[in-house]
Amino acid sequence: MAWLALLCSPLACAATAPAASLDVPLLFTDGAVLQRDQPLNVWGWAAPGSVVQVAFDGKSTQATASAKGEWKAALPAHGAGGPYTLTIADGTQKKVAHDVMLGDVWLCSGQSNMEFKLSQARNAKAEIARANDVGIRGFTVPKSWSGEPSDHLAGGSWQHATPQTAGDFSAVCWFFAREIRARTGVPIGMIHSSWGGSRIEAWMDAASTGVSPSVVSAQAAGLAAEDRRKTQATWKRLEAGAGAKGPVMDASGEPSWAAAALDTGDWASMAVPAYWEKAGYFGMDGVAWYRTSFTLDAAEAARGVQLGLGKFDDTAQAWVNGKRVTAQSDEWNVARVYHVAPALLHAGRNTIALQVTDEGGYGGIYGDADMFYVQAQGGTRHPLAGDWQFRPVPATVTITTLDGKNQLATLLYNKMIHPLIRYPLRGVLWYQGEANAGPGDASRYRDQFTTMIKAWRADWQQPQLPFLWVQLANWISGQDTAQASPWAQLRASQSAALSLPATGQAVTIDIGNPDDIHPVNKQDVGHRLALAARHVVYGDTLVYAGPRYTTIRIDGPRAILSFDTQGSTLAARDGKLGGFQMAGADRQFHPAQARIEGDTVVVSSADVSVPIAVRYGWSDNPVHATLINREGLPASPFETRPW
Repeated sequence: MAWLALLCSPLACAATAPAASLDVPLLFTDGAVLQRDQPLNVWGWAAPGSVVQVAFDGKSTQATASAKGEWKAALPAHGAGGPYTLTIADGTQKKVAHDVMLGDVWLCSGQSNMEFKLSQARNAKAEIARANDVGIRGFTVPKSWSGEPSDHLAGGSWQHATPQTAGDFSAVCWFFAREIRARTGVPIGMIHSSWGGSRIEAWMDAASTGVSPSVVSAQAAGLAAEDRRKTQATWKRLEAGAGAKGPVMDASGEPSWAAAALDTGDWASMAVPAYWEKAGYFGMDGVAWYRTSFTLDAAEAARGVQLGLGKFDDTAQAWVNGKRVTAQSDEWNVARVYHVAPALLHAGRNTIALQVTDEGGYGGIYGDADMFYVQAQGGTRHPLAGDWQFRPVPATVTITTLDGKNQLATLLYNKMIHPLIRYPLRGVLWYQGEANAGPGDASRYRDQFTTMIKAWRADWQQPQLPFLWVQLANWISGQDTAQASPWAQLRASQSAALSLPATGQAVTIDIGNPDDIHPVNKQDVGHRLALAARHVVYGDTLVYAGPRYTTIRIDGPRAILSFDTQGSTLAARDGKLGGFQMAGADRQFHPAQARIEGDTVVVSSADVSVPIAVRYGWSDNPVHATLINREGLPASPFETRPW
């Protein structure tokens, strides 16, 4: 059966016998970008004892494969330019990478906001149309995991930036690369290795998480066994519909499974709302259909109705009585409400058909039950949540075993970071933290983040490897209280890593979307990262970030806060300064008034006569935090006395 090919244990897949033939990492293939001005590390596998010759732009070197079949070589540092050809040969076999460029290579990693594609960003159509630069190239690491450190990527290839390819690039990585290329004039390589929903622990090696490698390995073996069991159960569920070849197009060009009259006696039942994975279809990706019905009287049908159909993951199309009411929509996190005209309705029973496509991760129809309803114009709302008829299209279905692996320590590091660590980089871009922004987790992130940065630098043997990150944007998480905000706490934990050298932060509390954890404005995110890179990496003298809190001085009932302004000046967005709170010995924070005096902010509160601490922007969605600099860059949220 097809699913057997998907069940290779990560442990078994990672284990490698000595190589019998010449092989190189996927990074050394056509279109690669190598890091300029650093020794050109090249490595791979060959028959034990083989002498491997490496040649590049008139220079050559050689290496001998070890008893394990491993070899590595280094060519002299090379300036920016290209294209060149990289040739690797062992006397009997040859690997050739054409169109190789020398420039700056950046690793882009994190969770879904880094994974967020250019095709999903603001003004995506226009941005993709102008994304035409062979000097910018991307390499996307597939989502993959392993219980042991692996030397091999699961896949990937270098892609030139063209309107045909750029839509799949990480939006943040793309906008950053475009600006840095304009600044430097050199080729830019973007290695994108992200996984939506991942926790930071998943990106850390075993030593950094404090978990024994043997424990990680044993856990992975157990996960693989559980995956096999669940996958077999999913295929058993699908066997009932194996005879269904899927819908065919009728005379009007609509799929037969959307028809008003259809024999659905052999269809399964599916709760709506529910993810497929939660309903016993473990790991299922592909296309599935849903059907249900609602009843109208003649007057209701004559007025038309509003249909609430919740949220679709990832895309969906809808029909009423066999007539299409919407084109395919890929806005997976938006609740769907459709207006159905009277011409498509009739008195009595009316049918709804939905085609839902899941491209990865959890799939199905989700949301709160009250998002699913039918309501005649001016009439009463009737619920649609409940059991619907359900049928996957077997020819489209694949079973993956990725779900949940992004939550577990070290598994992603082993397969998505470890294979990269010999490849020289100019720096790292990081956009992650949402998955750790919970009570307790957010404060632990402070140590985890600095530990990870240090560990990655050690891996790459670059103690000053530039590390730039995006601070969490504003969003309503629902976890805020009067005294605590996990998202603000995590932002402070991120800011603490600025104590490390060669680091920078893009503050984004003013450009997020309170109602969407995935804001579409990735242009400003990339720009702010590029500002940080221009200062930290390229040595430009410029204002690269908003005001950064440095010290507090208590003066009677007032607190006087000083800031690093990078030579700019303090200002308030829209002329009104807000977002400050003050606490006394009881550690209870109260709203405070603030005013700018030069490079300081003077804070006081009628509720606190003897202040000992101030905090700013301490909210998941800090809409009242308005401190900026002359350039309009926002100050980072902070607390003067962490408790």
